[in-house]
Amino acid sequence: ALEDIFVHQRFGAGASAVVEERLAGEEVSLLALCDGERAVPMTPARDYKRIFDDDRGPNTGGMGCYSPVGGLDGEAVASLCAQVHQPIVDLMRSRGTPFHGVLYAGLMLTAAGPRVLEFNTRFGDPEAQAILPRLRSDLGELMLAAARPGGLAGVTLEWAPEWAVTVVLASAGYPDTPATGALIAGLGETADGVEVTHSGTTRVDGDVLTAGGRVLGVTALGSDAQSARAAAYAAAQRISFEGMQMRSDIAKKA
Repeated sequence: ALEDIFVHQRFGAGASAVVEERLAGEEVSLLALCDGERAVPMTPARDYKRIFDDDRGPNTGGMGCYSPVGGLDGEAVASLCAQVHQPIVDLMRSRGTPFHGVLYAGLMLTAAGPRVLEFNTRFGDPEAQAILPRLRSDLGELMLAAARPGGLAGVTLEWAPEWAVTVVLASAGYPDTPATGALIAGLGETADGVEVTHSGTTRVDGDVLTAGGRVLGVTALGSDAQSARAAAYAAAQRISFEGMQMRSDIAKKA
């Protein structure tokens, strides 16, 4: 990585690098809805950052995701939110700049406890594709409530018991030099109930073409991780475009 940055100047001349502590553990994404006073956790998800199977190759924006995450029950999720999200909401409020919206925390669950890898103020991608299909509460009502100071007081989110698995289809050359302009076939051949989210596509004369690195997210629900995974991959394999990249191990160990 350092050779790429300083010798090959991958990010341009004068680029710098920050070397951080290596963290060992299981990664989890936890989103919370915030109303300026409190953080209400959503169901956890786990995504896959590396381009190739078995977590090999360079990091991407996410090659797939699943939800829920085994071993993280409601009590554990509430504890994580209290440790990670609520202090941010409290601090923002004390500064006179209360935060309303979605607070995304990328976490590493280490032997020494949870560590924060990153914060985002938005729904995660591809986490949202696996989380939102399981939400049974009204998302519109929740977002309106979050926009009001204290609007989420007493709110409990309802989740479907099914698992969700999202598989990302990426362009050739991604993440370094993604190819674009490839014709996408099979979009109308996925099974009922499967959601196909367009991430990097464009329409030209009625044809759908690739227009980015991560092109599509294919999400399916199932009674358990295995059935959701099988349905997602069955749908993903009906879609094709030149140079398409797809990890084959999303949720395999779930």
